[in-house]
This record gives sequence, C-alpha cells and structure tokens, in this order.
Amino acid sequence: MSPPVLHHRLDGPAGAPALILGPSLGTSMALWEAQLPTLARFFRVLRFDLPGHGGSGAGLLRDPNAGRTTVEDLASLVLSLADRHDWDRFHYAGISLGGAIGACLAARHPRRVVSLALVCSSASFGAPGSWHERAELVRLKGTAPLLATSPGRWFAAASFAESALGSRLLRNLAEADPVGYAACCDALAALDLGPCLADIIAPTLVVGGSRDRATPLEHTYELRDGIPCADLDIIPCGHLAAEQPEALGTALMRHLVASRAGPHRITRTPPVQGRALP
Repeated sequence: MSPPVLHHRLDGPAGAPALILGPSLGTSMALWEAQLPTLARFFRVLRFDLPGHGGSGAGLLRDPNAGRTTVEDLASLVLSLADRHDWDRFHYAGISLGGAIGACLAARHPRRVVSLALVCSSASFGAPGSWHERAELVRLKGTAPLLATSPGRWFAAASFAESALGSRLLRNLAEADPVGYAACCDALAALDLGPCLADIIAPTLVVGGSRDRATPLEHTYELRDGIPCADLDIIPCGHLAAEQPEALGTALMRHLVASRAGPHRITRTPPVQGRALP
C-alpha cells in the first residue's frame, strides 16, 4: 500500500504539462479556485492542502512537536505528490507559505521545477518569536483567537471577508487542526531562504501586493533581486491576492506561457508609478 500523501485534487487534461498550486497558511486549495478554469485548460493542475488544513491530516507531519517542522519538510510532502503521479518535472505556483515551499523545491531540486511563481511570499516571514507565540496560542486555544485579526492581514478591503471566497477562506482557518497549523507556524519561524535564492535556476515570477501588510513590497524586491531568472509583477491586492483574481490569473498565465516557449530569461518590470524599484 502506498504511504499517505497530502489531500489533493487534479484538474485539466491528463496529458498536459503539470502545474502544482500551493496555498497559504490557514487556507486550503480553495484559494486557487478563481484561476482554476483558465489554468486547467492548458495544464494538469494539482492543488493540495497543507497538513492540518482542508482534507490533509496533521498526522502527515514527520514530527508534530513544537519547533520540529520546517518548510523543507512541507516541500518533501509536495515532492511525494509529484512522485505519486510520476511527474519528473512540473511548474509550481504558490501564495505566501505555498510560495516558500515552491522556492525550497526549486532551490533543492532545481531539475524538477520547470518554472516558479511566488505570490505575496518571502524569503523570511519576520521575527521567529512572533511565529512561536502564535503556534503556542493555537496549540492552547485553537485557531479561534485568530479569526478577528486575519481579515486585516489577508485582505486589503475588509469587506472582502464577507464575499463567498473570503468567508470560505476564513472558514478554512476556523476548521484548521491546531496541531497542523501550529507546525506550519514553526516552519515559517525557521525559514530563511536568502542564502539559497541564487540556487533557483527556474524562470521565476515574483508577484507582490501593493496593499499587502503581511509581506510588504520589500519582501517582493528581495526575492526579485536574489533569484537570477526573476521577473516582477505588482498587483493592487492584499496578502492572499484573492481580491484580484483576474490580475493574478493574467500574470500567471503570461509567465507560464513564456516559460514553456523558450529558455530562461531575465527581465525586469518597469518601476511602480510613484516609486522607483530598489
């Protein structure tokens, strides 16, 4: 019997190029539903749930104890999915923690990642202490204490929390297993991709949200400058980019088509109006 793997779903033609989509902390594969109809026309799309999120059990974690989970552990679980489906090479796009997982895969397994898209992500998500504190809180009280403040972190417009997708994502957070959520916090606390960004050889799209308060544009610029084959796109969204599904979908499709069409390229997006890129 095959070992258990992350809960996931496949969409799109069976013979099409493989594309893996990674979700953010506290959400599920639902985060990508707005982009799925377009992407699944041209790619075999795999969406997955993080351990303790959606349909993935926290029991998939190598060691759920405090401080023992890393982004490398989460990346290994995703690589197991690719192996399960006999995908030697695949495109990858991820939001926030999902993006960090993709960056880890691209740096550690460069020959397997055809292209990479990092959306509202970072090489390091802030002081480890704050993540350890959140992990401890969730282990003690569950995710309920996070529900009041998450809309302000996730969405640029508070009203988006009342939309169908916004309310569904908040429901994902409410239903997340505290063990799995806390372990993902530990992974974010330990994350420092800065030294290995130069090892990413896949053509990469870095997408920043101009209204992202969780990972401001400085994080976006660090990724853009550290990855050799990186292009940059900035869209007017909050942290999850869910409020601008068309802008995200357009940027992602343009990147994927370009990645399939030719060799690695190095391009630079013009400066954001009113502010020069560093």
